[in-house]
Amino acid sequence: MKDRTKLLWLPATAWMLMQAGMAHAHDAAPPVVAGNAETLATPPKTAKVWGITSASGRHGTMSRWTTEDGTQWSRKSFLVRGLKTEMEQQTRFAADGSIRMLRIRGTTPYGTADEDFTVSATGYSFKTAVDHGSGKAESNLHYHPLNETIDSYVALTDALMKAPGNRLRIVPSGEARLSRLTALQVSRGGETRQLTAHAVDGLGVSPLVIWTEGESFFGTIGLYQILPDGWEGVGQQLGIAQAEALASRNATLVDRLAPRADQPLAFTNVRIFDADDGVFRDGMTVTVEKGKIVRVGPAKEIAPPGAALVIDGRGKTLMPGLWDVHQHLFNDEAGLLLLSQGIVNVRDAGNQIDELLERRQRIRDGKLLGPRIVASMLIDGKNPLAAQVGKTVATVAEAQDAVRYAKARGFEGIKLYGSLDKSLVKPMVEEAHKLGIRVHGHIPHGMRPGEAVAAGYDELNHINFVMMEAMPDSVVERSNTNARFYGPARYGPDVRFDAPPMKAFLDTLSQRQIAVDPDISLYETSFVPEQGELAISYAPFRQSMPTAMRRTLSSISFAPTAEVDRKTMRKGYQSLFALTAELFRRNIPVMAGTDGNGLELVREIELYHAAGVSPERAIQAATIVPAKAFGLGETTGSIRVGKDADLFLISGDPRADLGTLRNVEYVLRDGRLMRADALRHAAGFNDAGQH
Repeated sequence: MKDRTKLLWLPATAWMLMQAGMAHAHDAAPPVVAGNAETLATPPKTAKVWGITSASGRHGTMSRWTTEDGTQWSRKSFLVRGLKTEMEQQTRFAADGSIRMLRIRGTTPYGTADEDFTVSATGYSFKTAVDHGSGKAESNLHYHPLNETIDSYVALTDALMKAPGNRLRIVPSGEARLSRLTALQVSRGGETRQLTAHAVDGLGVSPLVIWTEGESFFGTIGLYQILPDGWEGVGQQLGIAQAEALASRNATLVDRLAPRADQPLAFTNVRIFDADDGVFRDGMTVTVEKGKIVRVGPAKEIAPPGAALVIDGRGKTLMPGLWDVHQHLFNDEAGLLLLSQGIVNVRDAGNQIDELLERRQRIRDGKLLGPRIVASMLIDGKNPLAAQVGKTVATVAEAQDAVRYAKARGFEGIKLYGSLDKSLVKPMVEEAHKLGIRVHGHIPHGMRPGEAVAAGYDELNHINFVMMEAMPDSVVERSNTNARFYGPARYGPDVRFDAPPMKAFLDTLSQRQIAVDPDISLYETSFVPEQGELAISYAPFRQSMPTAMRRTLSSISFAPTAEVDRKTMRKGYQSLFALTAELFRRNIPVMAGTDGNGLELVREIELYHAAGVSPERAIQAATIVPAKAFGLGETTGSIRVGKDADLFLISGDPRADLGTLRNVEYVLRDGRLMRADALRHAAGFNDAGQH
């Protein structure tokens, strides 16, 4: 998994890094190729320092200084949830201020951070661990590195401020656009700064927000805040101001992209997926009024209402809206991409508490485009490896107070996390169930999933934590570190599901109907590709996704180690895939999630089919099964009279090819009819098609 330190591990790591605009670190004095902390540059005492912090505390620093020869240096040291990045960057500039040479050295959780960009009389060239290229050097051209340090932000800010119309052509491709969001005066002690927030669009699905003092870079606020040392205390003020500005900007998209369907809608002569019965039905008509399904039946028996907007469904399939039960909506723009994939329902499995609840309310109020959100509050232990979001607890009283807080704030569930003291699990579960709250999550370090289920877990997240039942103590004790990935990769291939300890554990999951959100596509993405290869989940979108997003997604497979090489990881993935198949074989409830950006969901469904179940059953895991699990089976999850019209129309027949689920043409949610291509374009994708 990744955790969005690269997009939450794109697993929340990948998503976090991509959403937060973060990446890797580099060199000092004479350039070196090695990338560990001992061989990288040591910042001088005169270096300017930015702290990297989140709700769970300080995660590292970025430093910046200039040497006597005019070379700009920066250094990044970053540690989150056991995932470590050490990088340095050196940059030299031409007389006009453009980058002449950029060199990054270091390591990330995914391998080398090494990166080079040079400009000569004949043109430019660049090389990273995932791509390389060259071209003609022209004015208004800027290289934005894959692996960012503080100088990446500073150089981008400087270049955009000077660029005509505040627009830059970006190498390797794309265009960055700077626009003013808001301004704010902040103070600490007796010192006051006048700061301005700017949105940088074009680098990814969501804008990078940079704060400047005058025209000079000051800091950036995202999942992580990067602010000058001593100014961390103003981060909350800056975050609130930029969130309000972005919310106002995003509100303008609602009526433009998603007009309310005031007249009746009729999808005629269409194939539908009946998720309740698990069958496809051909030649049907479905009519919708005021956001509700009012008629479903054979086209020859149903005439559309006279005033209806009729959408001809011949050769197409009308689907109930999909669920992604493992999402982290860290920004407003995530909703556009999810909707464009027909994902109209999500379970947010851990986020910044206030931001998520405010975002959910704006969606409910029609001020933001996004899916229905079932929200879980993440709770972790007070530990240096704690998650960056949610609440941390250390005692039974604190733990149960956190559960009550979640209920009072309107969360439907709590997600327990890896650094939690395992002795707190049972009292938390008891309090949660007393309050009617669902309990799910990772398995706290030192605990096995069987113990978590015995304590009352309703659901397990991630197939590697199911495999944890059979892992050695050395892995279980450190399951809040990278051991939760490398352990199952290393030892998983030797685990037998028909023998102790797995047989009894899987029997219990089946007997008690404990749900599992396997996220198997995540492990395919993390274990199988070499660095530089785009995982199968993303390959259909290679040509249409933003370049920066493609580069990031090509760099998120785990780095091999001495004990776990790529071949071992691939065998480990196959064992996790086989365990996913075993869940279906034993009729253990499986719910489809991605822990990604939603592009992975169809691949998740395809993998369920590859694991031996029918296309229909695979799709049910992303429709009616989670709807019922979250108590919404009478509201959504299937095409049935009286339910919300959470629907999407695709070209093609999923019975023959589940990949056609990517061919989304229309999406209907909350009484709003949306063209999927317009949603994709608004999310930064450059065409409407599947690739």
